[in-house]
Amino acid sequence: MRYTVRYEKDESGAWNVQLKELPGVVTYGRTLKEARSRVREALAVWLDDWAAAKAAELVEDVRLPADAKRALKAARDGRRKAAELQARAVEATRLAVARLEAAGLSLQDAGELVGLTRQRVHQLGRLSAKMR
Repeated sequence: MRYTVRYEKDESGAWNVQLKELPGVVTYGRTLKEARSRVREALAVWLDDWAAAKAAELVEDVRLPADAKRALKAARDGRRKAAELQARAVEATRLAVARLEAAGLSLQDAGELVGLTRQRVHQLGRLSAKMR
């Protein structure tokens, strides 16, 4: 089953939680982490089936002010882009290390050129060998 879980902060700063499809399932948490944990417990009690509650897909609807939502989206987008760039940088470095080694450079010299330690260059060289 799939449920939409609405998280909303109250005046005290606690998170109130309600399942859209099952309005009788409500809980709370002092932190978002605690609220996320408790929602499965509340669902299990409602369904009288812990396995079904654990297997349920929970789609989160965290209620935030518009400016906070925009900032959160920008942060997530930035982190995703950074991870993609990091993966490309690692691959480019791995390729550079392989080419430098093939050109006869020592691990020390290859590391100096790519800005890594000799040990890291050695690891990347072994990784390159495994990928061939």
